[in-house]
Amino acid sequence: MKNKVLQNELINLLGNRCSLSESVRLNYSKGEDVFDPKLSQAVVFPETNEEISLIVKLCNKFKTPIISFGTGTSLEGNVVGNTDGITLSLEKMNKVISINSKDFDCRVQACVTRKQLNEELKDKGLFFPIDPGADASIGGMTATSASGTMAVKYGTMKTIVCGLTIILASGEIIKTGTRTKKTAAGYNLTNLFVGSEGTLGIISEIHLRLSPIPESIMSAVCQFNSLESVILTAQEIIQYGIPIARIEMLNKYQMELSIKYSNLENFHSKPTLFFEFHGSESSNKESIDIVESLSKNNNGGEFKWADSTEERNKLWQARHDAYYAVKSQGNNARVYVTDICVPISNLVESIKFAEEEIKKFGIKAPMVGHVGDGNFHVAIMYDPEKKESYDIIRGFSDKLIQKALNLEGTITGEHGVGIQKKEYLLKQHPDNISIMKGIKKVLDPNNIMNPGKIFDL
Repeated sequence: MKNKVLQNELINLLGNRCSLSESVRLNYSKGEDVFDPKLSQAVVFPETNEEISLIVKLCNKFKTPIISFGTGTSLEGNVVGNTDGITLSLEKMNKVISINSKDFDCRVQACVTRKQLNEELKDKGLFFPIDPGADASIGGMTATSASGTMAVKYGTMKTIVCGLTIILASGEIIKTGTRTKKTAAGYNLTNLFVGSEGTLGIISEIHLRLSPIPESIMSAVCQFNSLESVILTAQEIIQYGIPIARIEMLNKYQMELSIKYSNLENFHSKPTLFFEFHGSESSNKESIDIVESLSKNNNGGEFKWADSTEERNKLWQARHDAYYAVKSQGNNARVYVTDICVPISNLVESIKFAEEEIKKFGIKAPMVGHVGDGNFHVAIMYDPEKKESYDIIRGFSDKLIQKALNLEGTITGEHGVGIQKKEYLLKQHPDNISIMKGIKKVLDPNNIMNPGKIFDL
């Protein structure tokens, strides 16, 4: 480690929970992104807020960058290491602190994962509804303002995070928010940190609103002959105000990959919608009748129902594994993933545009989408040894992003900015960047918190 004084201080504080090993540093050098690994000088494993505070004070004193790391599932370079800094892994902070069943809320440490939390909640009749494909940490999901397949009904992390514990660059530990349903007390600091990607402070605890497990959960799949019919159906379902919990799109190529990877039986490589309904049996039946009618009007096939919990879980696991289905196609390949989000009325136009550009660029591009909220993803596998392949994909991404902005959409619905979308953020918010930088400079004057992510100072 370059700074021997800092190294000794960290070892004195943490002992063997400060690792200088190259293999450990490599394991914490990046997420599920397209970037080359960058090894930080050390990886530290704190166990308490107070330890994080002491680590941050030391790094601030020596102006040493800190990258906070959860489960490493981010896709835009959000946790790529810093060769002059340290990586702070939160993996030992993985406890559910409290569950308040009567008020439908809980408090967790940052590296509790979504599956872990739902396992602890299931016997209390509650669940945590935000479900990105990976078994991500709650802290990481908060830092990137994640969402997932159920956002159409339950919202995003910004919707359900009601309070945080944060360690600022100064080492100060602050708590934001409240357990109450609403508050009008001062600035909304909680949502300032949701989506900040570790650039303003380290999120160590999260207070979450929970949802009751529905009386009836029903899942189905409907296949179509064209992607346009799929999107029109989804758009009409939302515009009719039908209370659907999940409505997910997979294009023809993604279905082909998912059928093989997830062993889906009795399905074809066709544009597909996955549906899920949450509610009472009577309300679900009413919603299903309308959705089936709308699907048939758009030439959809017969609904195939998941008749058991096991079948339903297999269906949604296949949807969550879409990225891994793409990745499985090549041993040394990387997957460039981009996501945009547009107003629901512009979804047909944006996806048609994406399909046309995919053909023009001559690339194979599986597409999946949380089409109930106007968000979709394009995942493209390429050989990192062939720079021209990356340039072609980036050219496609540039056009898709510009189309999203022309349609009053956003450059990212849920992945965040990281490194990959910094130049796109300048396009979306040219008049906001100076304010964002001003906030960063006030909270982190030495620029130690995940520097180089979201924007450059």
